[in-house]
Parts: sequence; C-alpha cells; structure tokens
Amino acid sequence: MAGPAFRAAAVRVRTPATSANLGPGFDAFGLSLGLYDDVVVRVADSGLHIDIAGEGADTLPRDESHLLVRALRTAFDLLGGQPRGLEVVCANRIPHGRGLGSSSAAICAGIVAARAVTIGGDARLDDVALLELATEIEGHPDNVAACLLGGFTLAWTDGGAARAIKMQPADSIVPVVFVPGNPVLTETARGLLPRTVPHVDAVVNAGRAALLVEALTRRPELLFPATEDRLHQDYRSPAMPESVALVTRLRADGVPAVISGAGPTVLALVEDGTADKVARLAGDGWAANRLALDAAGASVLPLGS
Repeated sequence: MAGPAFRAAAVRVRTPATSANLGPGFDAFGLSLGLYDDVVVRVADSGLHIDIAGEGADTLPRDESHLLVRALRTAFDLLGGQPRGLEVVCANRIPHGRGLGSSSAAICAGIVAARAVTIGGDARLDDVALLELATEIEGHPDNVAACLLGGFTLAWTDGGAARAIKMQPADSIVPVVFVPGNPVLTETARGLLPRTVPHVDAVVNAGRAALLVEALTRRPELLFPATEDRLHQDYRSPAMPESVALVTRLRADGVPAVISGAGPTVLALVEDGTADKVARLAGDGWAANRLALDAAGASVLPLGS
C-alpha cells in the first residue's frame, strides 16, 4: 500500500456521550446521548500541538499519551502512515470518569478524524473496520458502537471481531442523567464483578434484556420492568453506594433508573412529560441534566457550524 496523502484543511469531528448496559444489557447495549465533545485536527509540518478546553483541561496530557492522539496514531498506521505533524484542538463537554463514555468519545474522535484527514481514507478504513479498531483500543464494543453509530445499539463480538446493529429509540423517551461530583474508575467498577453469578439471575437478565429492545424502540411503558438488572449494579455498590442508593430510590418511585455504564452517573429513561419532574428528584450533590437522544453518532462537521 502506498503511503497516504493528507488534506491541507483541518477537519472537525463531533462525538456524543454514551450510556452502556442500560440495566440488563451488560457489555452489549449502548445509547447515544445529546452531549458532545468537538475535536479539530489539522496535519502540520512537524511536531504535535494540543489545546484542550472544558472537561479535563487541567488534568489531561498534552503529548503522545493523550488517548485521542493514541487513537489518531493507531488509525494512521492502518491508513498507511503517519503525518509529519499534528495540531489538535479539543472542546470537551462529556464528564470524565462518570460512566458517560468520555474515553469512547476520544477514541472515536481520533479514528474518525484520522480517516477524514486522509485522502481516500473511507476506502482504506471502512465503517466495519472503524468499529473493530475502536473496540480494539477501548477493549469492549458497547460504548464505541453507540458513539460511532448513534441511536440505540446492540454490540457483540464474532470470532473476535466487533459487530453492532443500530436501532431507533422511541421519540418520546427522554434521558435524564444524574452526575455526581466524584469519578469512579472503570477498572475499579469492573474489579468488583464476580466471576460467576447465580443461574436464576442470568435468566432474569436475559429476559429483561430482550424486553428492553421492545421497550426502548416501540413500547416505552415497559421500560421499568425492562431495566431491571441482577448482573452488575449491586455488585458495584461498594464503589458507588450513593449511585446505587439513588437508583433504588428512583425505582421505588416507579422511575426506570440504572447505573450509566460503569458509573457513577445514574441514567433515567422517562417520558417527555415527566422528565423535568424526575430531574428534580435527586437532591443535593447531583448535577441533573435532561438530554436529547443522539441519532447521528460520530460526525464530521463543517468547521464553522
């Protein structure tokens, strides 16, 4: 393969926040949310220059160890070679370490930007390869599938290769996120999960996951029973007791609430008419936000829009 040529103009990529698991769909379901990071990437003559505004501006590295840059580099290798230099500008709005897919957003932004700035990049790295690459970097496909495709996604691996399908959530569903002040590392949350679970719990989750597909796409009135989980949320309680307590309290009031991804954010999936009321239920210590559902996923946008 001949070495790639790069566009002189910068490219802008917008990636959405995501919520994985959605209760019973552990490591399989993802939902794309209307909260976005924006990244502008330009091929330069030499070096690496990174500007960061918003979330992580005071803590993220500005060198080759930055996750987005690592994703860019990995994608460029697959596209045929590295550019001489890079300028990267990040406007981050997705909270970090809160279970809203900030790492997936960075990974997807990097690989989509690398493809977009490479002439002929779509032919060298198609959408299937894009998902496989994002999954390889992230380690599992649930968040990256939702981030790339938008909507409600079901992801799995087949012979080690990541696959996903996209479904359209019902228009009446409104996600409400309750974001706490302190993060929880995904590795910490995963480390609390047992190697085995009771068969009866696995049976319940299988049924609820199947029901959740119907509830999210066609029958939102079934969201409350469909979001019941027995595989991961209670086991993670020691790392996020306030989050699990909020889920329990919301569900006692009939609200379909779950831990978002590995937590500690809590996600409620409610009807439009009750979203504002539900957003007021968490109390102090939580930033409650009513979000839209994102249908587009990772997108290359005009620089001036």
